[in-house]
Amino acid sequence: MENNTPSYDFNSLIEILNTLLGPNGCPWDREQTPDSLKENLIEEAYECFDAIIENDYEHACEELGDVFLLAAFISMIYEKQDKFSMNDVFKSICEKLIRRHPHIFSDTKAGTSEEVKRQWEDIKLHVEGRIHHDSVMDSLAKHFPPLLKAYKIQKKAAKNNFEWDTIDEVISKLDEEVDELKQAVLNKSDENIEEEIGDILFTIVNISRYLKVDPSTALSKTNSKFIDRFKYIECEVKSQNKKMSEMSLEHLDKLWDEAKLKQNTTDIDQSN
Repeated sequence: MENNTPSYDFNSLIEILNTLLGPNGCPWDREQTPDSLKENLIEEAYECFDAIIENDYEHACEELGDVFLLAAFISMIYEKQDKFSMNDVFKSICEKLIRRHPHIFSDTKAGTSEEVKRQWEDIKLHVEGRIHHDSVMDSLAKHFPPLLKAYKIQKKAAKNNFEWDTIDEVISKLDEEVDELKQAVLNKSDENIEEEIGDILFTIVNISRYLKVDPSTALSKTNSKFIDRFKYIECEVKSQNKKMSEMSLEHLDKLWDEAKLKQNTTDIDQSN
């Protein structure tokens, strides 16, 4: 039987976008600007992030398509504004990849991942001239989400020898910050409470980095875990024809323990 399913590739996406943004295209699409689409790009990237964490390959495929769409969409708008062309985008990234991989495309040697990373940073500084004379922190994106920015800040500091010697020292710092928060709460100082909570979060991110755990991934998994357990409680309460507001915290806590046990059992079954 003949397969009549259309065959699409990246060129197909460009053709479709050209149609949508053309004189007889979609009114909504033609009104968009890079500024109006920037939040969409971030949202799609996070939805793709979720799919990857959850090992949902079908969803990851869809979300990667959305990321490609937004990147191409924004690039095409810039092209129509005569800022740069789509080919300029591809030229820039291809040149960068070749330039930063001389151990592949030239005769430089780099046999380990660490050597590659050092070479990458050296090229950024001395070949591309990305030297920030005031501070190494100047290279950080201004609008990183706070959790990610804390992680990047600490990586920059560690690369410049501003680093704890042992994990025990970092954990001791967390204990110190928690004690300071307790004192701020006792003093009922709202300003200090906010500051100390920030210090605790920053220290926890540092512990994550030190232990080679991505804090965003760790928190995302915990968020999902909490939602699953909370949904279990909601379902159980509803099955009793009650509302959560009518139940004691003690009873809700028992349901939480049930949800936790059920979730742990499911995780064990999936791992076997």
